[in-house]
Amino acid sequence: NWKLHPSSEAEAIKLARASDAKNVVICPPFPYLPTVRKTLRHAALGAQDVFWEEQGPYTGEVSPAILKNFGARYAIIGHSERRAWLHETDSMISEKVRTALMAGLRVVLCVGESKEVRRKGLAAAQRFIAAQLKQDLKYLNSKSYALSSKLVVAYEPIWAIGTGRPDKPEEAAAMARFIKKLLTARYALPAPKVLYGGSVTSANARRIFSQGEIDGALVGGASL
Repeated sequence: NWKLHPSSEAEAIKLARASDAKNVVICPPFPYLPTVRKTLRHAALGAQDVFWEEQGPYTGEVSPAILKNFGARYAIIGHSERRAWLHETDSMISEKVRTALMAGLRVVLCVGESKEVRRKGLAAAQRFIAAQLKQDLKYLNSKSYALSSKLVVAYEPIWAIGTGRPDKPEEAAAMARFIKKLLTARYALPAPKVLYGGSVTSANARRIFSQGEIDGALVGGASL
């Protein structure tokens, strides 16, 4: 997730070439989608957001169809920064998830608890995440396998993002295990994927990935 970086097309090309590997999804700002698409040979292209309508009076928004036309295969939805700065609600996020999946995009759904919730313990955080997932995936059910199989959940504890202090690997793994059990029970997913996001760097990635329950990372600033 490049977030609001870089500032030029030349830098975007350089970054894309440096990160062009299998099992990598690169999510640049919208204007760079065509350039990055032409640059990539191995990595997949994703978007940092998507809207829940295909057309209409929605200034500044981008539809799933537009993203697909520009080669995007993935869309990040519900990132904590959008929840915080743009006041995206779970209701809005559920609409985005539904529309994106129906359009054939693969969704990286972000969930995570605040510091206030986590201070109450891991069990409290798990209850919060369960409630968040229930709202964000309200349009899915156990019969929606064809759609829900395109879903990846990124667990990003809000209190860890941008702090340089990621969650303890074993506790992040416990949350990933909890999320997988919930997705399997509620939506009949046989092998759900859960990523960890929150101050992931090249220095701590090995410790995070050593936890078998964690299938990958949602990397922010370190991806630059």
